[in-house]
Amino acid sequence: MHKKSIITMMLALVWMAGLAQTTKTVTITGSSPALKDSTLVLAGVGISGTVVDTVQSGRFAFTLPVEELSNGFLSLIGEGCPNFSLSLMMKPDATIKLAGTDCIYPLWKVESPIPEQQTMNRVTEHCRDVIKELIQIEQKKDWNKFDSINMVYMKQQMDILPSLPVDAASINVLWRISRLLINMKDFPYMEELKSLEKSFAARAPKGFEDQLAEIHTYIYPPHVLQIGEEAVDAELFDMQGNRHHLLEGLADGRYLLLDLWGIGCGPCRMSEPEMREAYGRMKDKLEIVGINEDKFSSWKNSDFSKRIVWKNWNDGKMGSSISSRYCDEGAVPYYILISPDKRIVTKAVGYYPGMFLGLADAVNGLKQDNSANLSFVVRKVEVNDNGTTVGFRYYSHKEYGFRIVKDSYLEANGKKYKVTAADGITLDENNYPNVKATDSTEDFMSNLSYKDFTLTFEPFETTPATFNFKEGDGKGAFVIRNVALK
Repeated sequence: MHKKSIITMMLALVWMAGLAQTTKTVTITGSSPALKDSTLVLAGVGISGTVVDTVQSGRFAFTLPVEELSNGFLSLIGEGCPNFSLSLMMKPDATIKLAGTDCIYPLWKVESPIPEQQTMNRVTEHCRDVIKELIQIEQKKDWNKFDSINMVYMKQQMDILPSLPVDAASINVLWRISRLLINMKDFPYMEELKSLEKSFAARAPKGFEDQLAEIHTYIYPPHVLQIGEEAVDAELFDMQGNRHHLLEGLADGRYLLLDLWGIGCGPCRMSEPEMREAYGRMKDKLEIVGINEDKFSSWKNSDFSKRIVWKNWNDGKMGSSISSRYCDEGAVPYYILISPDKRIVTKAVGYYPGMFLGLADAVNGLKQDNSANLSFVVRKVEVNDNGTTVGFRYYSHKEYGFRIVKDSYLEANGKKYKVTAADGITLDENNYPNVKATDSTEDFMSNLSYKDFTLTFEPFETTPATFNFKEGDGKGAFVIRNVALK
């Protein structure tokens, strides 16, 4: 169970892939007299799901394709329902019954023939009071208390884990806690977590080696590669099960863009049309390797996954072999750009419109480092005795404004060269992209636009080989570094 906003959940679910074609299913029913008619029922295996039913007369029922014992979830969206997920263990041919007298479905009674669900039920019962408190915080929108109470929830789960069987359910609980370390510093219960990890590794039956190895990586993380460092290789698999090496995409002197994504990630799917457009514009200069972070079977059967036109691979470890070495945050989409000489050029988390078209312009044009904002790129430079004129392009949604401050400057030879004139924009005011960037009618792409403008700066005392552009020294200022004159 974890905090999500309804908007984020709905965005992800709108984009869900088609369910796997299989005859194996799990049946789930639920009832509560407190549920309002038309409450949405959302469920799935792993982290991907879709709307499976709507409540009528306080009841719902549905089946889900499931190939093997799997972790799944259920959520209800409707009046009185908390914005949480109920973790469920799912297995082919099993029937799971949920029942309650209120709308607090994460605390309902779960009847299941699956032994691992009994493990989950023990965790829920042990943590009942703190789960109820988290739900109350969510309903009151009192987010100042959430982190501290959520830490209590983590501690209570850790306290009961030693008494539970080491199975798919308890290992999943330990995995969820350990994964928090990606975005958390100074975890207060680290020694207890290390002890749990060691105990689980010693007690676990065969078949859980990959999950335990991933947990170990979160608790004892390897060095995370940073911009400027040399990329490391890894082994991945295509949909036919053929082995590949991560860095084989660097062939023929091309750049390599790593795209870590998930089936249930809305922004990952939103980015695909623009990434496809940019890929076409720089295909001879850049290769993309999509690295899926779902289970191999879910990824292989996803309709969305099948339409990807670049290299589409999976490491069989839910992306952990790549994310543990390259990613500073545990979120997708996560992008890493690697230069032909195997150096990491860019690391970015999240998608924003225009970033890939800006990347394409940078790769195809003047050498520069626009990693601070991929949507913003230098297109041309003219240097003479009267000043230096720099042509810029900014990509974004046509309704997303941007602002360039009058304190902008170029930096070269240890000196600053102030802006003296602007053409195409007004300094210190909002400006908007006004030229359609593509002919596409797909979603965000239909509104993706750009703005061309020039800024003139004081003349260089000595013409440098490269310079930096800085939009003032304020926090969040646009920066493009190492712009080459040739």
